[in-house]
Amino acid sequence: MKLNERSVAHYATCDSPADHAGFLRKRVERHHHHAHHLGASYQRRWFVLKGNLLFYFEERESREPVGLVVLEGCTVELCEAAEEFAFAIRFDDAGARAYVLVADGQAAMEAWVKALSRASFDYMRLVVRELEKQLEEACKSLAACRKSPRRSSSSGRKRHLSNPALLPLQEKPTTLENGYSTWASGGCVASGATCSDQDGGQVKPPPLPPRRRSAAGSATGSPAPGPSPAMLESPVSPETICFSKLHNWYGQEIAVLRREWQERQKSGQP
Repeated sequence: MKLNERSVAHYATCDSPADHAGFLRKRVERHHHHAHHLGASYQRRWFVLKGNLLFYFEERESREPVGLVVLEGCTVELCEAAEEFAFAIRFDDAGARAYVLVADGQAAMEAWVKALSRASFDYMRLVVRELEKQLEEACKSLAACRKSPRRSSSSGRKRHLSNPALLPLQEKPTTLENGYSTWASGGCVASGATCSDQDGGQVKPPPLPPRRRSAAGSATGSPAPGPSPAMLESPVSPETICFSKLHNWYGQEIAVLRREWQERQKSGQP
């Protein structure tokens, strides 16, 4: 690999943010199959990691790097050394250099090993593949949800009716007394007020069933005579066959109170 030294040096010292930086002690092994050389000395260098390029400088304020390690095809691993907090960057090639680095502490060593392990293009490619796989699975799941039919109101109604306790009033058996429906037995008021169902909504009272025919009428085939007006009148409010008479009957008390109020107004009483 050929690199333009001027461009690389500018990239090392430009204002672009570094992925990791810090002091490390470094020594180089010419053959990574051999043990570390006896008496090999470490050099303290300032390391800057940018992407998959690891630069090192003589000092932190240096304007040009003295070396560069391209982190492709390498492994970052802890190594056995006389020095504590040591780790190594090794390459697969037999004649390649191996860099043994020593951090100042346990936390610094772990941070460097994590940053260097994630710096290669191979690692980024694996991450991209995993993200693409997750995105594909999410798109398939979303497409399956869109294709699945939505629950219709009729199906929900059927499930609602499958529970006898939630049956609407119209479908419950009607109690008959003398041939007439008694709505009060279903939880409603007999005067025709609306009822509350289980869902909190308002439903209208069921219609009255058709009047039964008498035995004589059914036998002859002619309709039976309807009930007499006396049977249709309320025992509490007489002469209330139609709504107007019922309205007038309930308004009697209001009319009396209004008349008394008008008389008091005329006489000047409060």
